[in-house]
Amino acid sequence: MTAGVDGSPESRAAVDWAAREAQHRGRPLHLVHAWPWKPQPSASAAANEAERYWEGRVLRAEADRAGKLHPGLHITQDHASSEPLTALLAAAGWTELLVLGSQGLGRLAGFLLGWVSQGVIARTQRPVVLVRAEPQPEIEPPEAVEARSRPRDVVVGLDLDRPCQGLIEFAFEAARVRRADLHVVHAYDSPDAYGFASTRYASPGEPERMKEKARTLTELLQPWRAKYAEVGVKESVAPGLTAERLLHAASDAGLLIVGRRPYSAPLGLHTGPVTHAVLHHAGCPVAVVPRG
Repeated sequence: MTAGVDGSPESRAAVDWAAREAQHRGRPLHLVHAWPWKPQPSASAAANEAERYWEGRVLRAEADRAGKLHPGLHITQDHASSEPLTALLAAAGWTELLVLGSQGLGRLAGFLLGWVSQGVIARTQRPVVLVRAEPQPEIEPPEAVEARSRPRDVVVGLDLDRPCQGLIEFAFEAARVRRADLHVVHAYDSPDAYGFASTRYASPGEPERMKEKARTLTELLQPWRAKYAEVGVKESVAPGLTAERLLHAASDAGLLIVGRRPYSAPLGLHTGPVTHAVLHHAGCPVAVVPRG
C-alpha cells in the first residue's frame, strides 16, 4: 500500500485512508514524497539543504502521525527526487494500491496535482485511489461521530458488454475488508434517458430490455456472491448516463470504484469520460481499476 505525500490536507487525507486500508488488508504502508518538483536546483547550497530538510520533515511527520493513529502498522518512507509523474508511476508499478490526494476542480493549486494524478491513472496498470480532504469540525456531536464510523456502501460501476473480473474482485474485496455492503450499478444508453421522451412514454421494449440486463448482471455476480457470502450485495440496472447514475449511487458511499479501459493513443491523458467525470465530481474516495 503506497500513498503520495506533499504536506497538503489532501495528501494527509490520502495517507489516513491508505493507513486504514493497509490495516484492513494486513499490509505495510509505504509513503512517497514527490511534490513539489522544481526543474532547477537553487543556486544557494543553504536553500537546497533547507529544501531537503523540509522534504524529509514532511515524510517523517506523516509517518509519525500514521504510526500513532495505527499502532503496529509497518510504515516505510521514500523521497523521490525525480519528476512527480515518473516517481509515482514507478511506485505504482510494484505496489498493490496507490493512494493520492485530490483537490478537485476550481483551485489553481490543484492543477498540477490533478494533471499528475490523471497521468498516473491513465498510464499505470495498478489500481489508484484518489482521496479528497474532508474538513472536520473541532467538536462533533456523538451521533455524528457514530454515523461517520459506520461502514458505508462500496459502489462499483459495471459494463455488461465488457465485464472485467478483476474489477469485480476488487469491489467485493473492498467491501469485505470494510464489512460494508456492495452496490453494483449498471447504466445503459436509452433514448428515453436523454430527455428526448418523457419517462411516461418509454419505448415499448424498454421494460423487457431492463429485465434482461438485470438477469445478465445477476448471473455475472452469482459466483462472486458465493465466494464472498459475507458481503451484502445490491444490484441496480437503469437507463441513463453512467457517470450520473454512479454519482447518485455514491452520494453517501464510502468508496466508488470504476474501471478504466486501456487507450492506445500516443498523446494526451486518456482516462475515459466516466472516470474523468467521477474523479472531478464524486465526494467520496474513487478507486480506478485498469481493465485488462
